[in-house]
Amino acid sequence: MKKILPISIALIFSATTVFSQKNEEKVLEDLNAKTQKYGDIAHEIWGLAEMGYLEEKSSALLQKTLSDAGFTIEKGIADIPTAFKAEFGSGYPVIAILGEYDALPGLSQQAVPEKKSADKAAGHACGHHLFGTASTAAAIAVKDWLTSNNIQGTIRFYGCPAEEGGSGKVYMVREGVFNDVDVALHWHPGAQNAASAGAALANKSAKFRFHGVSAHAAGAPERGRSALDGVEAMNAMVNMMREHIPQDARIHYVITDGGKAPNVVPDFAEVYYYSRHGKRDVVIDIFDRIVKAAEGAALGTGTTMDYEMIGGTHELLPNLTLQKIMYDNLTKVGGVTYTDEEKAFAEKVSKTLGAETLDLATAANIQPYQEEARAYGSTDVGDVSYTVPTAGLGTATWVPGTPAHSWQAVAAGGTSIGTKGMMVAAKTLTLTAMDIFKNPETVKKAKAELEERRGADFQYIPLLGNRPPALDYRK
Repeated sequence: MKKILPISIALIFSATTVFSQKNEEKVLEDLNAKTQKYGDIAHEIWGLAEMGYLEEKSSALLQKTLSDAGFTIEKGIADIPTAFKAEFGSGYPVIAILGEYDALPGLSQQAVPEKKSADKAAGHACGHHLFGTASTAAAIAVKDWLTSNNIQGTIRFYGCPAEEGGSGKVYMVREGVFNDVDVALHWHPGAQNAASAGAALANKSAKFRFHGVSAHAAGAPERGRSALDGVEAMNAMVNMMREHIPQDARIHYVITDGGKAPNVVPDFAEVYYYSRHGKRDVVIDIFDRIVKAAEGAALGTGTTMDYEMIGGTHELLPNLTLQKIMYDNLTKVGGVTYTDEEKAFAEKVSKTLGAETLDLATAANIQPYQEEARAYGSTDVGDVSYTVPTAGLGTATWVPGTPAHSWQAVAAGGTSIGTKGMMVAAKTLTLTAMDIFKNPETVKKAKAELEERRGADFQYIPLLGNRPPALDYRK
């Protein structure tokens, strides 16, 4: 008997491995078969191009897609009309897949390889139409796998509005909607395929509003107090401040209202500021100094000033336990291969980016795994990552070399190139969730890593304070 036992164990192990592989193959085949369906959903959201907290139709479309697949929908979570939670199953573990669907203002673009406005107020220059749809596809695929294999557990999709400056997930974290979640998975469109331990900058943003006294700019200038002078004085002081902040910090602003006519001293002006850094404590300090500059500008120009916090996010906290699983699955799925038509489109876009040749290898290959990454942008996933063990990836939904928030990103996101990259993400998220369901010990390890990384004394404090969701920040 002692000689037979090891052979029996080997046979059982082999049979289990084959069964697992067949399960994975079937899941991937099903997702492949639904590429057209999910591509149509993504392109419909691309055409809607709804901005933060205004994504009524986009949110409703994803809700219906999940409801039709058997998910229970809870609308309007965290007092945000376009936020929702979709759930299937019961018990441990609870795995959440995050989805976004907001567009950016002023980036209207047709799905063509030259700059050409679509005459809309906004465009999906960060690919969130793909983000929300791929995450929906993954949640449904995981649900089907749980059902067909009679596996216990809970899969959730979180509809997360207004990532672009509106900090939608921060309000959701603040209201505790992730408190019973064991693992959170996310992804983001991009110009390459990567699943390294990501990074993102902490961020605080606000609209500074100056109030003055209007008067005829030529006939009675002495009676006026220019709100625009207040804005310009503030900007001058903040720009001088740049010399005296950490060199890896970022400050940017845009004047959203500077008056209406040159011959009228403006009695109102507004400037919208972002401050960023890799550590939230530094961001808080920089933002407080920006407020002081605004106060000084108001004093010096004889105006008054008030400001409204718009957004505030934590930096991203990586979880290597989960991230390595995500990377292994991205490697298994592979990258994007262009058809001749897609290649011709991509070559034209690539030329507008200043590239002499199209870098097909970047779309087809997976970037090497790294445990540390440099941060450039910000995301409200950062707040989720301080609450729940979180892992993510990026896929090549855009032509290689394309920067986010560009017309080239909008254009590719409206084509089959975007759909192909989206499905790479959907497959990778699905396989990663399956691996975690099959091995719940992974959750315990990931939670232990989260506790260690954020520190024993960590207390979550939202950077945007107690303000209600900024539902009108894009109006």
